[in-house]
Amino acid sequence: MPRPRKKGRRRELKKVPRSTATLEEFDRRSCPEGLVTRRQLRERGLCPGGHGPVAVLRCKYCAYRPDQSCNHPTRAWLYDVKNARPKRVPTLAQEWALDRAMAARSTCPQCLRRYYFCLPLRTQGCCDPCARGYEPSPDTYFASTAPVIHRLAA
Repeated sequence: MPRPRKKGRRRELKKVPRSTATLEEFDRRSCPEGLVTRRQLRERGLCPGGHGPVAVLRCKYCAYRPDQSCNHPTRAWLYDVKNARPKRVPTLAQEWALDRAMAARSTCPQCLRRYYFCLPLRTQGCCDPCARGYEPSPDTYFASTAPVIHRLAA
């Protein structure tokens, strides 16, 4: 049974003047060229490369408070594209190890079917069809008659 919520006073946000903010702040749609969010870096196949953010993209609610710094969780960090590096590509051995780990999590030890999702092996010990005694639908597992093989992503 969930605990009842406290009906206390809401925690007030600290109002930090914009002049004492540690990083430069930009409003939405006014960001200079060369500064992008982490999601935009990922779309370009880049990562920050160990460099921290150089500016803050203010949330839409702080557009009405130009004198205060944005400290909402919806703000975004801006990274410099010049400092970004290409994303690391996993080697074939790393992909093989990841595939083996996922195969162990998604293969039932009783019926040896490899499902498209992770099974509750820690709590249940097998897949739902084995535990409850029904036939699984064919679109939930790899329809292979051979024993479990590893399907690499690359």
